[in-house]
Amino acid sequence: MIRRHPLAEQAAEELLRRIGSGEWAVGAKLPGETTLAAQLGVGRSTIREAVRELAGRRVLESRQGAGVFVLALEAAEDWDKVLRKADITDVLEGRLAIETEGARLAASRRTPDDLKNFRYTLSDRRRAAVSAPDDWYIEADLAFHRAVVTAAHNAVLTELFDTFVPRIRRAMVDMLKMDDEHRHRNDQAAHAAIAEAIRVKDADLAASLSRQHLSAVRNSIT
Repeated sequence: MIRRHPLAEQAAEELLRRIGSGEWAVGAKLPGETTLAAQLGVGRSTIREAVRELAGRRVLESRQGAGVFVLALEAAEDWDKVLRKADITDVLEGRLAIETEGARLAASRRTPDDLKNFRYTLSDRRRAAVSAPDDWYIEADLAFHRAVVTAAHNAVLTELFDTFVPRIRRAMVDMLKMDDEHRHRNDQAAHAAIAEAIRVKDADLAASLSRQHLSAVRNSIT
């Protein structure tokens, strides 16, 4: 019987333990709320909350009118935890995948507003690179790279980039600490070239320049 609080979290962990132990196989249907509530010594509402939590962790699936079924024997690792544990090289390789394709699509889909955004973010980045504190420079750099991805007008790529931002920010702090020659602050021309390739709608060039830039950053720390 579960006696500790919060009950829903405790119930979810107990269900996860029982699933992991093989009590229910992948594809199996769980007992009903009333049965599980009696087994765990909690209310039906607590069971519903526990099921919702495990559904969010991709262990269970609620099918309307059919019941609750097992999708996996263990919870998938939380994406935020994956990013927090990733090293700088992994982060940069992830950016390579997102931003290279983002630049390619942006060259085909950019709008006049996107081009204005490039001008603003490039200007802010240029000023920040000269004398701004590292945190200001990082935000200016991220704003330009996000402008490229959003110009692709692909909601999935934008969402992926945004989920990377906290880890990118920490990676950039680490890189700037190692950058005695300020090479990362002195690469304004590379960013301007990416924006120009997108402006003239050269998709292959935009993708290539984005790949070259991020590859150079990755190579500088490995």
